[in-house]
Amino acid sequence: MPATRTPTSRRAALAATGAAAAGLLAACSDGPSRNTDGGAAERARAARAEAALRLRTAAASAALRDRYEAVALRHPAVRERLAPLREEAAHHATALAAAPARLASPPPSPIPDDPAEALRALAATARQTSDAHTAALAEAPPELARLLASVAAAGAVHAYLLTRREGS
Repeated sequence: MPATRTPTSRRAALAATGAAAAGLLAACSDGPSRNTDGGAAERARAARAEAALRLRTAAASAALRDRYEAVALRHPAVRERLAPLREEAAHHATALAAAPARLASPPPSPIPDDPAEALRALAATARQTSDAHTAALAEAPPELARLLASVAAAGAVHAYLLTRREGS
């Protein structure tokens, strides 16, 4: 039996397949023709949620920055050791805020009289701040999540550096 060609060309088959796929995609999407107000409302809600998250995480980093300042003022012998960590916490607060602002932080708790104890307490605060940034990852959009992950990792390093003995 000789092979016979069907009257349908490849070009026609591809065009029909493409049209069918486009029709399926259009039927499944919530494109602009279906619900523009809902999409805008969702984007606005997401923007408000991100702004609130940024504010909350920036305030946590600002509080850590202020805690560094308070310990350095109370214990001048550790001021030089804390300066780069304080500066980094300040940069984190600014980056998370997404707008330059002086963020208010809660009144500081008393600084221990012993410098070593003050550093341990500061390390605990750095760990708590790092943990808060890590917890915030779950609700952050991708770009902010990457920033929060980096800031959380830096906070963990701060805690390590604060508990590490000098010279080790």
